[in-house]
Amino acid sequence: MNIKKHIPNFLTCCNLLCGCLGIIAIFQFAFSQDPYYALKNASYLIFLACIFDFLDGFAARLLKVTSPIGKELDSLADCVTFGVLPGLIIYQLIYMNIDYSKPIIPGWHVTIITPVGFISEYLLKFIALLIPVFSALRLAKFNIDERQTSGFIGVPTPTNAILIASFPMILSQGKFPALNNIIAHPFFLVCFTLMMCYLLVAELPLFALKFKSFKWADNKVRFSFLGISLLLFIFLTWTAIPLIIFLYIILSVVENKLLKPKNN
Repeated sequence: MNIKKHIPNFLTCCNLLCGCLGIIAIFQFAFSQDPYYALKNASYLIFLACIFDFLDGFAARLLKVTSPIGKELDSLADCVTFGVLPGLIIYQLIYMNIDYSKPIIPGWHVTIITPVGFISEYLLKFIALLIPVFSALRLAKFNIDERQTSGFIGVPTPTNAILIASFPMILSQGKFPALNNIIAHPFFLVCFTLMMCYLLVAELPLFALKFKSFKWADNKVRFSFLGISLLLFIFLTWTAIPLIIFLYIILSVVENKLLKPKNN
């Protein structure tokens, strides 16, 4: 048996296992003074899964054992780890921070008319489940889109998952109370969910961290992004992640609109 060809798929399965363990971790109630302890454990598993997600593709290229089943398995694993798991993190954040005695927007109660009557803010946390739905759409589009060989169209699911995973870490640190109040607010979380669902499937070109060479002239944007991101993380730790994701989107727009030569 050729063990070599199974190494990338094994790493992909490790990614999937991290996602399953993360889902279990979310609903574990630990005896801790940190209310975000369980969500932090789920976030750590997302970060670990990202390493496996990088290694499976790297191993497949290095060992020259790419296969159609590997591509499909990768998408299935990503749908769980970078779709379902981050969606449940947002769900739990809304559930933990919503105050049902007060309207989400001051002075305005959200009310939805249904065949069985009126439903208010109680169901808004289920908007978080749009994240796995749109993540699945994103992954399906990626598998059939031949334009995404050297870059991405729309925010990649691991990028979105890392951004969401940073929220429990930032809230647990509590370094910036004003920022914590924003991140933990259900109205912000609902608006954030809707925005990221759109960006997952938007026709937004984003660069990938793939280096055909290591020349500065060919990789100005990538080297700049990595350098600035490292400095931000050193000084701000977890709080830097949303800034890094925002920087990634801005630099991608700059690269595609200003730096790439236009076809005549």
